[in-house]
Amino acid sequence: MGTTVITSIHEDVATVTLNRPEASNAVNGALRADLTEALRALNRSGAVRAIVLTGQGRSFCAGQDLREAAAMQVHEVAAWQADQRAMYQSLRDLDKPCVAAINGAAAGAGWQLALCADIRVAHPAVKVGQPEVKAGIASIVGSYLMTLHLGLSKNIELSLGGDLIGAEQAHALGVIQHLVDEAEVLPRARAIARALAALPPTAFRLTKQHFREMTQAGFDAACAAGARYQAECYAAGEPQRVLAARLKGNR
Repeated sequence: MGTTVITSIHEDVATVTLNRPEASNAVNGALRADLTEALRALNRSGAVRAIVLTGQGRSFCAGQDLREAAAMQVHEVAAWQADQRAMYQSLRDLDKPCVAAINGAAAGAGWQLALCADIRVAHPAVKVGQPEVKAGIASIVGSYLMTLHLGLSKNIELSLGGDLIGAEQAHALGVIQHLVDEAEVLPRARAIARALAALPPTAFRLTKQHFREMTQAGFDAACAAGARYQAECYAAGEPQRVLAARLKGNR
């Protein structure tokens, strides 16, 4: 396993930390592979009964790595989307409790990771949302995942506009369940994870399995649509143009 994800285990709770702080923990190929591998291994481990997902530094996960996305070629989109799907599915497939400790911004792919967790904990300064359209990338999987938590009207507003919202608003909407002081995000997430881990494991696993079964067909359809639509976006050249300009402006 690489260094883009750090796993530590205390008692029977594993903390999985996204470890690209210099890039605000943005998702690139290495992080996708490392996170998928780490989550699958933890799901198999008899020593782990719950998982907490968080980010190193000031961000939870800023989303897709801009340099990787800007350099993407049309013929690479299908493999990229398949790897993204595998990463999200590794979270969805967890039989054990998974709590997202959102220590900083969670945007795009980062917000989608958080939405795949069972419980989300954040502090008031956190911003979350789906800004893909502003980067020339269609919001497909993210908009589907938000449909599981939000009404359609609010989802349309956020997905089409691409604006991030504050954690207080997300909490009021119910998509972030626990809002705490910044220093308490990780401790609260671990406490929730321990409490869930103490529940009868078979009943817990089967309840999670039923939620997954209820939503799997929609998730699969969204991932398939995402692969088609992102290929169309890249064929039109919009992500390349928008992201190249953004990267140039950040120099």
